[in-house]
Amino acid sequence: MEGITPENQRANQQLKSSALNTTRRTDAPPQPSPHLPLPTRDGVGPSCVGVPAGPWPTFLDFLLARFPGVTRETWLARMQAREVIDEHGVPVTADRAFEPHRRVYYYRSLPAEPRVPFEASIVFRDAHLLVVDKPHFLAVAPTGKYLQETLLVRLKRGLGIEALVPIHRIDRGTAGLVLFSVDPATRGSYQTLFSQRQVRKVYEAVVHWPAGMAATALPPVRRSRMAPDADAFMRTAEIDGEPNSETHFEFVERRPDDRALLRLSPVTGRRHQLRVHCAALGLPIVNDPIYPALLAEGEEDHARPLQLLAKALAFTDPVSGESRSFDSRLRLSG
Repeated sequence: MEGITPENQRANQQLKSSALNTTRRTDAPPQPSPHLPLPTRDGVGPSCVGVPAGPWPTFLDFLLARFPGVTRETWLARMQAREVIDEHGVPVTADRAFEPHRRVYYYRSLPAEPRVPFEASIVFRDAHLLVVDKPHFLAVAPTGKYLQETLLVRLKRGLGIEALVPIHRIDRGTAGLVLFSVDPATRGSYQTLFSQRQVRKVYEAVVHWPAGMAATALPPVRRSRMAPDADAFMRTAEIDGEPNSETHFEFVERRPDDRALLRLSPVTGRRHQLRVHCAALGLPIVNDPIYPALLAEGEEDHARPLQLLAKALAFTDPVSGESRSFDSRLRLSG
């Protein structure tokens, strides 16, 4: 496992300091990205929407049709503040005539987000890579109703690395290792590792274990075909057909209350793959609100995290040629 260097310790101190104040930073103006017509604001880059051909008289009409949940008054205020811009940096005004095949950049706004009361920690950092231990309940990057309370935004604000981009993602409920690219020049090399399945990934999961089930009854591998669940958009389902997912299983130990700790090694990376495969074996992961049954959404209980941990990553560094291996310092409580 890569060691904790003084640089990593300093980075963790930066993150802790930034966590003490989650309000907007006003000590310096936002700096524009060289690739975006709007600057990053509070660690969040502008959103972008592609403009298709259509019947809209103005860009405003298009935006109102494309985003029915955003009011005319909101768009007018953004335009007045010059916060709606095309790909050439030209402001999109309320009366600007519609032009197809443009890209429009703007800032998303969300209601106040509840603070996720857990912090990330730096495992490794060099000129190309940042490896972070993500806590449960924190999304990797802005999505849906999560914007400021995401790992990427916290890291950008805390470390001041504008070019930071996640190389891969894990579920919001899953804790453990996430790799980020620091240098755009080498980003593609690390992304290729994941797309070509050259990264060895190990997860740990605490599952519900039938009282009379022997450890030897655990299948060593599960392969199945996965697709979006037709009955629930947020779920993935196993269906008939050629397998497109594969997970290897290893029994580690029994836990109290009819539970067991398993080691999972995914070969593929389908959405919710480990959670689906565990549930399909009759061994659902403890505190999973989606599998095997979708529970009614309620107030999140931070005392009951999903018992799934991205425990280890290993690969040959495409830049240095070194063998890299990283281990999460987090532990499952279940």
